[in-house]
Amino acid sequence: MTRWIIFKAEKRQPGWEQRKLEHTQALTKILAEHFDATDGPIPEVGYRPPEFVRVEKLADPDFSKEKTHYRQGDWEVTRVETYTPEIPMGEFESVVVCYCTYNPINAPLKPMPERQVSVDSFGGNNVAYEHWRDQKQPAEV
Repeated sequence: MTRWIIFKAEKRQPGWEQRKLEHTQALTKILAEHFDATDGPIPEVGYRPPEFVRVEKLADPDFSKEKTHYRQGDWEVTRVETYTPEIPMGEFESVVVCYCTYNPINAPLKPMPERQVSVDSFGGNNVAYEHWRDQKQPAEV
């Protein structure tokens, strides 16, 4: 099952001046979006989408925009709407819109899990995976 889950701010929520689309800088109510290919449950009222942050002193300099930590976010789902096509022909079997209100909490930061790279990370392309793995091995002297 493939779903597009959109987290959207309810009307009259703070921070609207900072929520801009990256490519146009137009204002948006979209807080985050997730593409879900699991059979897990959809977010429910009370769910808080995670917030990802970068702690500079713990970041790998080879990855300039890498997020190093995550925490439970300050936005809380207040209602959920699910849209499913009458005839499933497109990329998604459903679109889920989670409306959220700003309800800040003091959640602890947790380190991001270690990356797990496999041949699946390269779409099954074993040659590309082996090339990447060879580049990551320390040089022999």
